[in-house]
Amino acid sequence: MVSLAPNVAKKQLKTEVLIVGGGPCGLMLANELGRRGIRCLVVDSKPSTALNPQANATQARTMEHFRRLGFADEIRALGLPEDHPTDIAYFTRYSGFELARLELPTAAEAQVKVKSLTGSWSAAELPHRVSQKFVEQALRRHAEAWPSATIRYGWKLAQFSQNEQGVQADLIDKSDGQLYHVTAQYLVGADGARSTVRQQLGIKWGGVTGIQREFMGGKMFAMYVRAPDFSHHFPHPKAWMYVAVNAERRAFMASVDGREEYAFHAALHAGEDADQWTEADAHRVFAQAVGTDIPIEIISMGTWLAGHALVAEQFQQGRVMIAGDAAHLFTPTGGLGYNTAIEDAVNLGWKLASVVRGIAPQALLASYESERKPLAERNTNYARQFADSVGLFTAKPGLELDSEIGEKERQQAGEYLNRHVRLEFNIPGVTFGGRYDTSSIIVKEDIALPPDEPNHYESTASPGGRPPHQWLADGSSLFDHFHQEWTLLTLGAEPVATHEFVAQAQNIGMDLRVVSLPDPELLALYEQPLVLIRPDQMVAWRGSSDIAAKAVLQQVMAMDL
Repeated sequence: MVSLAPNVAKKQLKTEVLIVGGGPCGLMLANELGRRGIRCLVVDSKPSTALNPQANATQARTMEHFRRLGFADEIRALGLPEDHPTDIAYFTRYSGFELARLELPTAAEAQVKVKSLTGSWSAAELPHRVSQKFVEQALRRHAEAWPSATIRYGWKLAQFSQNEQGVQADLIDKSDGQLYHVTAQYLVGADGARSTVRQQLGIKWGGVTGIQREFMGGKMFAMYVRAPDFSHHFPHPKAWMYVAVNAERRAFMASVDGREEYAFHAALHAGEDADQWTEADAHRVFAQAVGTDIPIEIISMGTWLAGHALVAEQFQQGRVMIAGDAAHLFTPTGGLGYNTAIEDAVNLGWKLASVVRGIAPQALLASYESERKPLAERNTNYARQFADSVGLFTAKPGLELDSEIGEKERQQAGEYLNRHVRLEFNIPGVTFGGRYDTSSIIVKEDIALPPDEPNHYESTASPGGRPPHQWLADGSSLFDHFHQEWTLLTLGAEPVATHEFVAQAQNIGMDLRVVSLPDPELLALYEQPLVLIRPDQMVAWRGSSDIAAKAVLQQVMAMDL
């Protein structure tokens, strides 16, 4: 909590939702609220969006949400050039031996290939490799375009309080010291791992931290660099992520712009204090990963901690919620932290809008924690598995020998790392398989569900999960036909009555659209002729008639709780 000077005049502001944190989660929430006309104010103490690359992998489900909001193509055009490989490759050193590689489509190839994929990867969008700093810029542009959304960087939360009527918060404009007193109906803390909001609420972390591994466990050294000569010293096909596996220095490096900028991260050894390192030390460590000394320009450098698998014990207290890194903290294997944060915002956005508009009771917001907390625990556990897989692997000195012994060591390492890279980076099950089966606002079915596996996804229309995807005869995605709010799918050639759903939705002010699709393959895919799709594109209910429409809509809007 920040102390405020006494007797300093405060300017009064009023909004419906105050969002603390202007990273991906806060900006995505501003887009979800802004497009629904909900007044929101986003504040962040940083001067602007991220300078450093940070997260680098946008998963397919996140891209589907960007598509829903209309800017997936814009995001896909950011980051790497459209013809740049997105492979993940492992080397003894970048100028040394290649050990393993997972070949993945370029951005241009992904847009073509996605329309022919079936099974686990049947999707409206494939993953995209793009630095978080570019994603944040795009999210900010779109958030600022909504008349009801206000974005203020350089503003710091000093303190807040809440009562049954709303939230009061004091903010400081760091540029001139001006104080603001904000009244809001709700506050969302999307303010990162050291969240001021979570700390003031007194919410503790659950889970584990401090996990030590040879790699991706403990303190890591990070640099954002320009290395225009890297390609001249790299004797292998281009990749997106380059992982160095040797006994001297474990490291990974992601291409930021596909030309000369890279996000570089290196594991530290016992006794090394990278917080005291000079640029000469940074050059030395980079050369250890490359295998030779090449000129680099250091844009920024610092340290961070791997070895987290933490989830907050609560996601909500009264009118205050937390989301993103404020609610869950990952070791970044699998790229799950940023993508989980985006889905927090997607889940919370339509619920806040429904409550603020008076369509749903405040009880609807309780489903945010009951749905997202189990998903955060699931995803942090997956990230921990991936980190164990790569971080507990021991790089033997013999890997670099140009001999029969070295060849044998590299073959064994390659077999292991080729298994690992598919475990960590080919994850349709993690991406699409998250479910809300414990939620009280899902009309559950008593049926067996496909297993939750990281590398395999079997779609099901059972309520609580992502709707099964299909490309339609006209070349469009089924998801493109969903309404921006609630969708009632009617499937098959036989007409099915929907008037009870329409009437009940009108009674409560629910924005529901009936979408009729006669394709028999869709009816077979969804197994029922009526399917209710939520605004966050999750299945809420399915059935064969509208006789129980009132009870269904009351449950999914928490009106019977």
